[in-house]
Order: sequence, then structure tokens, then C-alpha cells
Amino acid sequence: MTQFGRRGRLSPDVAAARRLVLDAVRAHPGAGGDPLVLVACSGGPDSLALAAAAAHFARRGVLRVGGVVVDHGLQEGSAEVAARTAETLRGLGLDPVHTTAVTVRRGTEGPEMAARTARYAGIAEVVRRTGAAAVLLGHTLDDQAESVLLGLARGSGTRSLAGMPPVRELDGVTYLRPFLELTREQTLAVCAAEQLEPWHDPTNGDTTLTRSRIRHRVLPVLEAELGPGIARALARSAAILGPDARFLDDAGNELLARARAAAPTGPGPGAGGQEPGGALRLDLEVLQEAPEALRRRALAAAVVAAGGQSPSHERLGALDALARGRGAAGPVQMAGKVSVWRRRPQPGTRGPGHLELAGARPGGAAAPESGPASHEERREG
Repeated sequence: MTQFGRRGRLSPDVAAARRLVLDAVRAHPGAGGDPLVLVACSGGPDSLALAAAAAHFARRGVLRVGGVVVDHGLQEGSAEVAARTAETLRGLGLDPVHTTAVTVRRGTEGPEMAARTARYAGIAEVVRRTGAAAVLLGHTLDDQAESVLLGLARGSGTRSLAGMPPVRELDGVTYLRPFLELTREQTLAVCAAEQLEPWHDPTNGDTTLTRSRIRHRVLPVLEAELGPGIARALARSAAILGPDARFLDDAGNELLARARAAAPTGPGPGAGGQEPGGALRLDLEVLQEAPEALRRRALAAAVVAAGGQSPSHERLGALDALARGRGAAGPVQMAGKVSVWRRRPQPGTRGPGHLELAGARPGGAAAPESGPASHEERREG
């Protein structure tokens, strides 16, 4: 007996899934009530359980819920899987349901990141067409634990160790992750209770992929050696670090704004005496007076704003030394073809001078709202 039209006791896992979905949507202004919410569904147990939980509120008229299914085209029969998943979503009561095919282009990204980039682009296109207020993603507590271990393995900072945020804005789309407190075992239980047959992505068992190795080899060893509950403990660490990372990122962006505002705006000499043309400038006195944690975040965001890539720990250390007045005046080269110089004070002014960043987008767009982006090689449950 499915949980829709059931008789008897509601499955506790189904009840938990429904509560998390409703809480997540209600906590996001503009997503509750009449505005459309889309469930990103691969047909796997996590996103299928998410769709079933959201569909409950669609049937009751509490939420307007649709679905988006992305066909990556990476496996034989992927179009059939996408079509079958879309039909399942319609059967649950989701409307509208869109299927979109994307092309995964491998450049410098790994296979997981390339697929993620294509997937989010496909979802964003459907959001633009439908005017959806938010997209629900099926990442679970287990996914969060794997993300924290990935961050540890990379030697990443607070942002990466904070894992996946429950709410994220990306390319104008709001993504909600209601299931970060729910385990993969629970999503399987939801599918069983709802009599849904999830599709199991064969790549999830491919241990040539780092995330799969963590799932099938590393976490089981940690559970065996340290005792049960490791995944929950890692997810709890992410939940603790998340607000800290957001606070520090916001403070770093405020520092960047102050350093830009205090820097000279007139032309100055560039490399070899050439004018860099609208280079991004940062006042060194403002930067040097700031705590290291904030200064490094501001510098990393400045590199991205100048058209570069979020710097590695080593490159960021070199840039921080430049900002503190250590060593030669530059240039320090950053990934993404951004060059940084330390400039002397302009005539008639006092102080340590300013930094000048020239790159692909000289003097370009404002720094990203949430600070430098971290790698997110995520799967959609």
C-alpha cells in the first residue's frame, strides 16, 4: 500500500521527508504558496523520494510542484531512463514536468564536474522557461558526509568543509536541499513505502571516481574502525561550519568593497610601463589592517572579480604576502591569467599604496556575493 490513500500508520521516513520538504520551501520567501517549485529528479532513490514528498503537498494544493529531468547522454539508454522518470513524476502529480538533454563537454574539468556544469545549465534553462521560484535537489546526509571528506582530501578551507549549503543561489536560480538531514537508507525506505522503483545509476559504483571510492571504500573503513555514526558526525560538522563560512565570506566581501572604494581610481603604470586599462585596484592600508582570515577571502574574491579562478592555497599565500608588503612588487600570477602588482602611493598621497589586478575582465564585475566558489562535484540523488 502506498502512502497516498493509505490506511494505517504513516511511515516515519515518509513523514520526515515530507516535513523537511515543507520546512525548506516555507523558509524560502517566494517559493511557498502559488509560485512553482521544481524537483530535479534523476530517477534515483534520493531525488525520487524527494519528488514523492513534494507531490504529497501538490496533491493537497499546498504547493505547486513540477519536475525537471536532465538527460546527460553519457550512458546507453539514458533517454529512456529520463522518459521513464518523467512519466513517474507525472504519475505522482507533478506538473509541469520537463525533460532536457544536455551535452557534457570535458575541458579542464573532471567527469563529475563537467556533468554537474551541464546539468545545472540545463536546469537553469528550464527555470527560465517556467519561471520557477526554486529547485529542490535530493542531496542527503550521506552526500554531505562525502563532500566533507572530499574537502579534507583536497586540503580545502572552511567553505569546502562546510559542505553543501541548504540554500544556494547559482546563475539566478535558487536551489534548496531539504534532505541534508535524511540518510540514503531513509530515501530508499521512502521509495519502498511509496512503491516506487528507483533507477540506480551505475556510475555510483564506479570506484575510479573519487566520490564513489569515498562512498564504497573510505566511509565503510571509518565506520568499522571508529564506530557507527561517522557520516552523521561529518554532516553535523558541515552544519556547524556552514554559518561560520557564510559569515566570514560576507565579511571578506565587505572588506573587498572597502578596499576597492579606498583605492585610487585614476590611471597608473602597468607592466613594462603600459597602462593596464581599468585594472581592479585595492587599497593596501585597508587590507593590511584587516585580520588574515578576512584579507585572504577578500583577495581570493578580487581575483575572481578580475576574471581569474579561485586561487589555490599556495597562490593565495603568495598574493597575501604581496599585499602585506613582503618581497618583490610583483607580478604574482594567478590562475585565469590574472597578474597582480603592488604599486607605490600616487604623488601627493601617503600610505603603503595599492594592489593592481589585471586579467581577463580587468576592473570587471563585482565580487561574487558568496565569496570564491568551491568545487562541488555533486550528484543528483
